[in-house]
Amino acid sequence: MPTVLMTAPYMIPFLDRFKPVFDKYAIDLIVPDVEERMEEDDLLKYAGQFDGAICGDDRYAARVLDACAPRLKVISKWGTGVDSIDAAACSRLGITLGRTPNAFTTAVADTVLGYMLAFARRGPWMDAAMKRGEWQKIPGKTLSECTLGVIGVGNIGKAVTRRARAFGMKVYGVDIIDIDHVFVSESGIQMTALDSLLSNSDFVSVNCDLNPTSRHLINADTLARMKPNAVLINTARGPIVHETELISALQNKQIAGAALDVFEFEPLPKNSPLLKMDNVMLAPHNSNSSPTAWERIHWNTIKNLLDGLGIDGSGLAVLHNS
Repeated sequence: MPTVLMTAPYMIPFLDRFKPVFDKYAIDLIVPDVEERMEEDDLLKYAGQFDGAICGDDRYAARVLDACAPRLKVISKWGTGVDSIDAAACSRLGITLGRTPNAFTTAVADTVLGYMLAFARRGPWMDAAMKRGEWQKIPGKTLSECTLGVIGVGNIGKAVTRRARAFGMKVYGVDIIDIDHVFVSESGIQMTALDSLLSNSDFVSVNCDLNPTSRHLINADTLARMKPNAVLINTARGPIVHETELISALQNKQIAGAALDVFEFEPLPKNSPLLKMDNVMLAPHNSNSSPTAWERIHWNTIKNLLDGLGIDGSGLAVLHNS
C-alpha cells in the first residue's frame, strides 16, 4: 500500500470528497496541518515515510528530496508553478514531477483587470470615503486612457493583454523568449525592452515565472524607471519583486500604488508596512480562485499522482462523475 503526503492547502479542506478515491487505489494518506506551505524542515520530518506527495508551494529543495529518496517516486503539484521544487534534483533521483499547465489563466487575468479597474475608477477609495461620512468625488480615469506593461507574455500575460485591449488600452510586452507573431499582430501588443515598458506604462503587471532571470526583477533600479503615477500589479510570484525596495518606492512616492496577491514571505508578516498603506491593495495569494479551475486541478493532480506511482487510473473519470 503506497503512502502519500498530502499537503496541498486547496485540497485538504475537501478531503472527504477524495477519500473514496484514495481508498479505491489503496493509498494511505499522511495529512499534516498546513497553513500556507511546508518549509524544508517541516518536510524533513516525514522523510522516508511516503512514496508520493500532493503538494502546494512546499519547499522541496535538493536536501529534502535526497532525504526522501529512494522511497519517494512522484511529486504531484496542485497548480502550475513548480519554482519551489528542485526539478533538477527530481530528475537526478528519478522522481516524477507532475503539474497542471495553464491552470489559472482565466482567474488570474480577471484579477489583474479587476485591480486596474479599481485603481483607474477609484472604487475602493470612494467606498471607504463614503463610509467615513465623506462625500468626496475622487478623480478617476478610463482604462482606454491608460497604458499597460505586461512582464511575461505567456498564457496569463496573453489573457491579460486580450482583456486590456478590449478596454481600449495600449499594451507593451516584454519576455525572454520570442512571442508568437500571430498573437502579436492579432492583439496589437507592442513587444519592447523592459526599460521602455517601465517608463511608458501606467500599470505594470508581473505575469512571468519565478526563475533565476526573474528573481527580484522588480527592484530599486527598475522601480525608479517607472512613472510616478504608475501602479505595480503582482499576481505571479512574490520573490519576483524585492519587497523592501517596493515598500521604499511606495513610501517615497516613486510610484503611485501597488496591487499584490503574492509576497516574498507568505502569509504576509503582520508587521509589514504594506498593511498600513492606503495606496496598496492586498490579497492572500488568492488570484487563482475559481471553482471550475480548482475542480479540474483537483482531479488532474490525483491523476498525475497515480501515473507517477504506476497505478492504472483509468477508472478515475467514473469516480469524478459519480
